[in-house]
Amino acid sequence: MSDQASPLIVCKSCGNSFHGNYCNECGEKVLKPADRSFKTFLSNILIAITFADSKMIKTLWLVLSKPGFVSKEFAEGRRVNYLKPISLFFVLNLIYFFFPLIQLFNATLTTQLSSPWGVYFKNIIAHKMVDMGLNLPSFQLIYHQKTVGFAKLMVMVFVVIASLPLNILYWKRNRFFTDHVGYMVELACFNLFVNAITLSILAFFGLGKYLNEEVLTFIFISTNLYFLLRSGNIFYHEKSWRLVLKSVLMIGFLKIALEVYRAILFFVTIWSM
Repeated sequence: MSDQASPLIVCKSCGNSFHGNYCNECGEKVLKPADRSFKTFLSNILIAITFADSKMIKTLWLVLSKPGFVSKEFAEGRRVNYLKPISLFFVLNLIYFFFPLIQLFNATLTTQLSSPWGVYFKNIIAHKMVDMGLNLPSFQLIYHQKTVGFAKLMVMVFVVIASLPLNILYWKRNRFFTDHVGYMVELACFNLFVNAITLSILAFFGLGKYLNEEVLTFIFISTNLYFLLRSGNIFYHEKSWRLVLKSVLMIGFLKIALEVYRAILFFVTIWSM
């Protein structure tokens, strides 16, 4: 039976009258008894899980094996085959904050005190402890509980700050501000999986004793340099010595962006206590 011979249906979402199974205005599907069956319910769950999982695995693998490719695809409008980098970022972010053994986007009080602003932070902490009537162990416990929650919400602050130098380094590469931010989201996904989740798992299984400050610094620099070199060629089409120079400069900018982000995280945490 053709659509014209089918009964006239009024869309429950937009009120449009149409023939067929889908509203020609908003795309709403007409629910039928078969759509409410338990079999259809299980089928929809299976499709949703396998579709999401396959896209997530594919996207994560591309982030690791071809850095910059997913950002390039999204910037150029080819998006349906991949999980959104921001969605992948939040999934990895959630996994990381279950066991943040490696201090990356989270920062304990000890980490904050070892930062370039540590001496200044120490005076603020001392005044706050007096105001709250707490000793250092009690203050650290409350601070950690607060800062973990804020860190989950504020990682995007680091992403935006770290993307700013890209607008200058690659201003001739026909990329918009949002393209640079999306690229940094991919870098954040890379770091969350490689330098946070993977290293935290290794530390959990007893290899933490080998992950001292020098080793971690070497790993962070090496992995990020790998990402920047590969992605700079794929996403920005940069080559030769310019690519190497800009990648090395970005390593420095990433360190600055991380310290600025941690300082903001510190003040937000202290303000909330």
